[in-house]
Amino acid sequence: MSLFDHALRLHREDPDSPLFRDGAPYPDDAQHRGRKSRSQGPDDRRRSGADVAAVLDAHFADPSSVPGDLVGAVHDLDVPIHRNDHIAAAACRVGAERVRQTGRWLVQHATDRCAATVGLALLGTVWDEDDIPLIKTIGLLSNHFGPLAAHAMERRRGGSDALLWLAERVTGWGRVYVVESLCKVGSTGSRSWMLRRACDGDYLNRYFAGEVATAAHLHEAITAANPDREVIDHTGLLLTMMADSAGVGVTLDHYPPAPAVLQAHCAHAGQLDPSVERYLVAAELADYLNQTAARRMAWPEGGRERVLGGYLAVLDRDDWCTVARAGLAAGDQRVTWLARTLAPRLNLRAFTDAVDR
Repeated sequence: MSLFDHALRLHREDPDSPLFRDGAPYPDDAQHRGRKSRSQGPDDRRRSGADVAAVLDAHFADPSSVPGDLVGAVHDLDVPIHRNDHIAAAACRVGAERVRQTGRWLVQHATDRCAATVGLALLGTVWDEDDIPLIKTIGLLSNHFGPLAAHAMERRRGGSDALLWLAERVTGWGRVYVVESLCKVGSTGSRSWMLRRACDGDYLNRYFAGEVATAAHLHEAITAANPDREVIDHTGLLLTMMADSAGVGVTLDHYPPAPAVLQAHCAHAGQLDPSVERYLVAAELADYLNQTAARRMAWPEGGRERVLGGYLAVLDRDDWCTVARAGLAAGDQRVTWLARTLAPRLNLRAFTDAVDR
């Protein structure tokens, strides 16, 4: 079975959700399990992809060659899963129509991920909108094909809508690649989605949370008079991701509007009904405001203390305490963690007598 048909079959089973386990195992797993490539990752990273480009040059120089010839030719090579200058240059040395035909055939018919990846890389160098359905489908296998699929759709008219479609159906690293591309291209529709749904709670969201906050103009949305509940809840999730994104993404202390966004989120969150998720977010942000990084922000006089006090006041309200205690009694591991770590530091009333410390 081709990688494309594998993705399409799994997608049809549940059209509106990510593929289970990102579509793993792939049909060619047996061919790749434990194999050693001929080029074991060149010491000079500038050479990465050069051997693939040489194969493409030889292939395109032969007028009698057909796309299927490339399947075996690239199987043992280290094919980059991100855009590569050498492969792009090889594609530019031949007519666009032949590049497109070769790329389409490999994406749709290759039974080996190496060849399908080369095909997707070729489609990333041309501009035809008719390629979008192919690119979206192979992109559902997002852990491997996500980077090139996202890059290819960035280059096409209508690519923003295609990226948005794919973003709803990928998780993990695939979501990182696609959301980062959405942040680059932007659109009215993608901004609305990024303000409400970009983060799905995965740890890897930390890589793009700051980019989403900037590209989607989070400051403008959350400081508006009446943001909807989805915007408020997602803002809280974005803020908690940025609070814990050191080393992987934009941190709150490197996001200039952070003080105003935190203040607005605190005010709006306190007007919502309590839930375990909202309690966790408020507690994590209150804990962050006690840390050194939060003190480095450009707060107005007494601003940090007021926002911290606002979160603590919400967390200690009777209805919010009731929800937190119910979560603890139900064995919710998130609440158990919070009760043993953050609650003692913040002296949260919900857990004062609930946990044996």
